[in-house]
Amino acid sequence: MKTIFSFSILSLLTLTTAFSQVLTRGTVNGQVGTVAGKPLEFTTMMLLKAKDSTLVKGAISDVDGKYAFENVGAGQYLVAAQQIGFRKTYSAPFAIDEAHPTRELPALAMADETKSLTEVKVVAQKPFIEQQVDRTVMNVENSIVASGNTALEVLEKAPGVTIDRQNDQIQLKGKAGVIVYIDGKQTYLSQQEVSNLLKNTPSDNIASIEIITNPGSKYDAAGNSGIINIKMKKNKNFGTNGTFILGTGYGWVKNLSGARDDLPKFNSSLNINHREGKINLFGNYSYVNRQSSQSNQIIRNIPYNGHTTYFDQNSFRPNQFIGHSYKAGMDYFINDKSTIGVLVNGFSNDWRSSGQNNTLISDENHVLTSKAITQTNQGNLLSNLTGNVNYKFDWGKGREWTVDGDFVHYGGKNSNNLATQYFNSENVIYRPNQDVRSNMPSTINIWAFKTDYVHPLKNGSKVEAGLKSSYVSADNNTIYDTLQQENRQWLPDASRSNQFQYNENINAGYLNYAGKFGKLKVQAGLRAEHTHSIGHSITLDQTVDRNYLNLFPTVFLSRQLDTNNVLNLSYSRRIDRPDYQNLNPFVFYLDPYTYQKGNPFLRPQYTNSIELTHVFKNAFTTTLNYSRTTDFINQETPRQIPAENVTYVTPENLGSMDNVSLNLSFPVMVAKWWRMQNNINTYYQHYQTIYSGTPYEVKLVAYNLYMSNNFTMSKTLSAEISGWYNSASQYGFYRAQPMGGFSIGVQKKVLDGKGTLKLNANDPFWLNHFNGRALVQDIDFRVQSRWESRQFRLTFTYRFGNQNVKGARQRNSATSAEQNRVGGQN
Repeated sequence: MKTIFSFSILSLLTLTTAFSQVLTRGTVNGQVGTVAGKPLEFTTMMLLKAKDSTLVKGAISDVDGKYAFENVGAGQYLVAAQQIGFRKTYSAPFAIDEAHPTRELPALAMADETKSLTEVKVVAQKPFIEQQVDRTVMNVENSIVASGNTALEVLEKAPGVTIDRQNDQIQLKGKAGVIVYIDGKQTYLSQQEVSNLLKNTPSDNIASIEIITNPGSKYDAAGNSGIINIKMKKNKNFGTNGTFILGTGYGWVKNLSGARDDLPKFNSSLNINHREGKINLFGNYSYVNRQSSQSNQIIRNIPYNGHTTYFDQNSFRPNQFIGHSYKAGMDYFINDKSTIGVLVNGFSNDWRSSGQNNTLISDENHVLTSKAITQTNQGNLLSNLTGNVNYKFDWGKGREWTVDGDFVHYGGKNSNNLATQYFNSENVIYRPNQDVRSNMPSTINIWAFKTDYVHPLKNGSKVEAGLKSSYVSADNNTIYDTLQQENRQWLPDASRSNQFQYNENINAGYLNYAGKFGKLKVQAGLRAEHTHSIGHSITLDQTVDRNYLNLFPTVFLSRQLDTNNVLNLSYSRRIDRPDYQNLNPFVFYLDPYTYQKGNPFLRPQYTNSIELTHVFKNAFTTTLNYSRTTDFINQETPRQIPAENVTYVTPENLGSMDNVSLNLSFPVMVAKWWRMQNNINTYYQHYQTIYSGTPYEVKLVAYNLYMSNNFTMSKTLSAEISGWYNSASQYGFYRAQPMGGFSIGVQKKVLDGKGTLKLNANDPFWLNHFNGRALVQDIDFRVQSRWESRQFRLTFTYRFGNQNVKGARQRNSATSAEQNRVGGQN
């Protein structure tokens, strides 16, 4: 492993290449106007390949008629301008190459169209998986099989992404610690709560998903395995316009008694944009009503005093989710340089479950000795309100200053009631029933401010700098009551109750340079983050105070070897701070024999990562990545209390983890009507730690595959088949068995192209399920989880209003690094 790391460092120092998220490709700028010289705003601009006029990128001219195409690969191009009432106009062909990375094109003059024209529409379908130099992009809004799904189900199809549904974790190339952004803003939620949020976010509201494995210094340093940025659909039109989506779905499973449970689903959303003069107003609302379920089987062997007790636990949890989400905002264009905006968004989620756990207990001869039946009733109410005020001043030619201020509020109220009956081998109650209930209110407030400045230099170079400050205040209270069977009264249970308060202040600053030295393009940055946190358990009178300063360097190098080949190298250092809820030493019971608890003594984990990428013809991508994580946080470390037959999980710091991954991404054009995208990711993991005083080591090679096939049958009819497969893998102490599935869908355009009908079947043969085992010292248990991944969905989308001109701006708020760590229970 040291040899690999040394080789990577040597390559970083000697490679005459460069990686830059903004400089690996060129830039094309220009202006469009009338023949009389008047600027034409809101003109559709298209960057086309000179060879066959295929669309490469699209853009909209601003109020001054200016437009820009960024991250343009080497090649021959021309620009087309299109506006109703004017003739379509083309530029002369031009080249983007090492000698001309930036092109300032002569102004395009559009003549009036003298004859009556019907509306002209430009349609360019992007592939579902698009491999760019510095990121992988999933174009969700173009996918048929993604329609009607949840955001989490779509992520499950992403190359290199695996979803651990047993522990509600998202992993990227075999590593946990993924930071999830929505529209460039972090969700401020824990891994578990992020998973829950994505489970209940309709994919029909998503435009694309970006997977960035090695972010630059401008990004917050959190996230050891990278960033997943979910971009919601944005209206790009002038006047009053919008999109209406209506979807329904159906799934079914068998419960513990073998009976069939039907699980219907419904979702709808409305997106509206209004642009007039200097004001742009936008808003959307989504509603989800979804029934689903999950079943688990846990088989445990617990040795104690020379004997072994066997547990066979089966649970079935049907649940219902009702969710409302909203967003409203305004951009005011003060003048051609200044823009101020306000944004308010939030959600209200209500998740409820009523299930049953059956536990069969046998002796070492596998003879049944007793059983326990636990009825569970859970509720999870979570609401969010986020406000953002932003300002942007644009001097032009790449020089700009932005300011953001945010306030975020989360309010949660979780409840969990457990009623357990104990039976002997003859099915007779042999001990009093046990009834426990919990109430867990939580409040989290986040204040943040950030400012960024970009200053262009000569020869296309630029300097970026920024500051950010955030303050988090969290209050979690866990109140347990136990039912006294004699008088049927609920009494407080102080031994299980706990109130935990957490305060955290992070101040950060960064400086980033991007430029070119000969043929070598360079982006280098340094980010400093100072953290002061205080975790206080009021009930236990226990305080953990941490105060530390970290530096996070990033280096990106790139070189265009020739017209078809680009070589890139990058290095970064990142941090993962513990989720707020993981620091809370509360206990959450699944049944009397199984629970999970927090750990107030968790430390941050740090990751050093180096990545080498080769891109051929802007399509075939090969990426080699090595990373080493120290103080690795394992979210689900198993522990046992053998004398009580109890098994629980808790987050712990577990030494180090080395990860080496090789990713291949390549498209195949089978026929004009059949396009295929393939992704292969192979990785090697090496865990080293001390578990209960004994060295623990795991070495594993794993891989995951993804393939999508798009078929165009006619101008209005298309189809898609996609599938994925994950080999056996390791999650800390858990070895997971292979998983996979496939989806199929058809799409029909209706109502003169304004409407779209999508019908898809997700995992029709119910192949997707989780099987895992933990085997370490006296821990030996197996887990099998199933959920209703087999679903059939029908979605109708209707677009109304003017569909020609730019709408709301994308915003990256100041609260970009904290929301992934807000705690919550499922």
